[in-house]
Amino acid sequence: MLRLPGHWVWDFWTADDGDLFHLFYLMAPTNLEDPRRRHRAARIGHSVSSDLSRWSEHDSPYEVGGGGAFDETATWTGCVVRGDDGQWRMFYTGARFLENEPGVMHTERVGLAVSADLEHWVKRPGSVAAADPRWYETIEDAASGEESWRDPWVFKDPSGHGWHMLLTARANVGPSTDRGVIGHAYSTDLETWEVRAPLSSPGSGFVHLEVPQVVQIGGQWILLFSCATDSLAPTSRHRDQDVGTWALPVDSPVGPFDITRARPITTSGLYSCRAVPDRSGGWVLLGFLNGPNTSFPGVVTDPIPLDLDPDGYPRPAPGPHIIGPADAIPPPSTLTPTPRTAVTAQSPPEGES
Repeated sequence: MLRLPGHWVWDFWTADDGDLFHLFYLMAPTNLEDPRRRHRAARIGHSVSSDLSRWSEHDSPYEVGGGGAFDETATWTGCVVRGDDGQWRMFYTGARFLENEPGVMHTERVGLAVSADLEHWVKRPGSVAAADPRWYETIEDAASGEESWRDPWVFKDPSGHGWHMLLTARANVGPSTDRGVIGHAYSTDLETWEVRAPLSSPGSGFVHLEVPQVVQIGGQWILLFSCATDSLAPTSRHRDQDVGTWALPVDSPVGPFDITRARPITTSGLYSCRAVPDRSGGWVLLGFLNGPNTSFPGVVTDPIPLDLDPDGYPRPAPGPHIIGPADAIPPPSTLTPTPRTAVTAQSPPEGES
């Protein structure tokens, strides 16, 4: 378990150099007193482990940007991949708040840092991707004041050519409480990115789909994301459940994704979970312990063994925050859904892509 004295720890991502696991995570000092203030103070921390349980803290990879930079307020969730050139690349969320605390209005952009050894990082100037108003809600039309374009998850195309980026995003059509989608961008070189239409449709029952991840377990592609009960759309049929991380078997890692088929695999007490391959060749689930603002734990769990159920959904080992056989939500086919019409994402103007 990763617990940092004097700091809260929450969202995280991993990299494996073949010898050690590297954990990068969001951290903020507990002397802020109110955990809700941690988001504006978030910085990226770094620890290493040989077993995903016992961690040694290393130096932070980099700081926030200067005044006016896209990441001048905070650095948020990201991912690390190794390019064909052998260089490690960290894609991360840069947040810039446009109001003094406690104002919430802010923009989110994706930034890039490069390293040869996972220890020493150099940030690229500027951002590499931002929400495109052809498909996505931007600060100008965001009712909440939040331009959602965060939590990048980057992976190589199954063909071996090109790279895809999944993101937490919101469509620019539909009811405000039901616009959550999986954003999408594409690159041939990990440097220049083309923003594309979302890989899921609004109207699927979510305000947002946070920390998306796509992995292949036992030959089955799985989409993971997180959304707590208070961020489900009012019409969602799962609205009365205590939910945190969700999962969905998919035919392709590049969509399209039918988010209405997703099932929760944890309660809100275990959030932003990641599926991670361990040294045995199996898979484990890591998450951060979540809780009320008055008693936010802010620690990353020990690994939880993970396999698939007969329907291809991830099945974490039983535990206090896992939705298991005794408290499982029935599969969608056995539920009576609340009538609703999914809103299809708009196509770009003719001649654009």
